[in-house]
Amino acid sequence: MWIYEKKLQYPVRVSKCDPHMAKLLIEQYGGADGELAAALRYLNQRYTIPDKVIGLLTDIGTEEFAHLEMIATMIYKLTKDATPDQLKAAGLGDYYVNHDSALYYQNAAGVPWTAAYIQAKGDPIADLYEDIAAEEKARATYQWLIDLTDDVDLQDGLKFLREREIIHSMRFREAVEILKCEREAQKIF
Repeated sequence: MWIYEKKLQYPVRVSKCDPHMAKLLIEQYGGADGELAAALRYLNQRYTIPDKVIGLLTDIGTEEFAHLEMIATMIYKLTKDATPDQLKAAGLGDYYVNHDSALYYQNAAGVPWTAAYIQAKGDPIADLYEDIAAEEKARATYQWLIDLTDDVDLQDGLKFLREREIIHSMRFREAVEILKCEREAQKIF
């Protein structure tokens, strides 16, 4: 069971209208390495993961939904005062025609989100390595997004998200070691 607190995990601020940056941030909203894919991946994998690490997948999967909310807020704030001409100039003309200011799960290139982005193998160690890779790809994407904006307020929120990806990767690595030790112990007996 979850309890929803009606505030963002970390404050989201932007200093200017920037539809082009919003277009790029859509990658973390509905892209293959974005927050939706991560949340669904982890919350799905927890059904076949040993009890020792099930809570980890639940905790991180839930936090990824909080990150999705932050990304949505960033996109909204970056586009809320944009004119249709500004959206068109930023490469969001097609998006505007289809969705106006509504958020839609797609990547920055406009490809809709698909369940093919996520994996669940059923082997706990294989799944955790998949999760480590997902977190590292998200970390890299956040760094590239930070590099592409001069908005220090936006960079602040993106840096928070990047650091959380690093922590998640570390926690998944710890879980791999726990499960490897458990497998080794079972071989001894």
